Amino acid sequence: MKKPYIFCHMIVSIDGKIDGTHKALPERKSSADFFYNVAFGEDSHYDMQAWLSGRTTTDEAFTKYKEPDVDKSAAPVPEGDFIVETDLPKYYVSVDPSGKLAWDNNTLKYRDTKAHVIEVLTEKASNEYKAMLRKLNISYVIAGKDALDYEVLMEKLSDLFHIETLMLGGGAVLNWSFVQAGLCDEVSVVMAPFADGSASAASLFETKEGLSTDTPVSFDLDHVESKEDGTVWLRYKVKN
Repeated sequence: MKKPYIFCHMIVSIDGKIDGTHKALPERKSSADFFYNVAFGEDSHYDMQAWLSGRTTTDEAFTKYKEPDVDKSAAPVPEGDFIVETDLPKYYVSVDPSGKLAWDNNTLKYRDTKAHVIEVLTEKASNEYKAMLRKLNISYVIAGKDALDYEVLMEKLSDLFHIETLMLGGGAVLNWSFVQAGLCDEVSVVMAPFADGSASAASLFETKEGLSTDTPVSFDLDHVESKEDGTVWLRYKVKN
């Protein structure tokens, strides 16, 4: 299977949570700045062309749980993918199988990084949703009938968008499903020196019935780096 090199890059608390009230601490800023610079900064460690997240993560960060502005009387759109040319150096790949995210633009900005949006749909996505994406000039690919087809997605990201290195950026279920599918090559964890003890906040990896199991996976430690503020950067290679 042709695919990009995939690294999962996440910032977590010392109890392994990617969400929680600890995110509101002002002292967390330096850890978050380091996290951003590792993948997105001018002197970033990774030379990536895109980062990928699931629907909930995208809603939380960008589309804010709004309802998509679709035209239910939209004319039938052509079959297959919709590819938009862009001069931007990065893509944001959003896994949205049924087509539910309320985009209003074909680009987004994360700090200083501007990216062109790619929606990952399945055949479950409606005609009116795809028509909305076309109207907004948002690229989309069809990867699967009822569920995400990882192999098809990997090949399309490689062949259609020439993505050689891809960052996996959450959420927890998506992260684990990529690891379980043998697609994740490396895990980069920026551990911030905070915790809140939440029993409900999402952790770095989580299973979901129908998508993944709790079959254990081993990792090889590749790098450890500590910062003056207590942040620790861990990198692991995944034993596929």
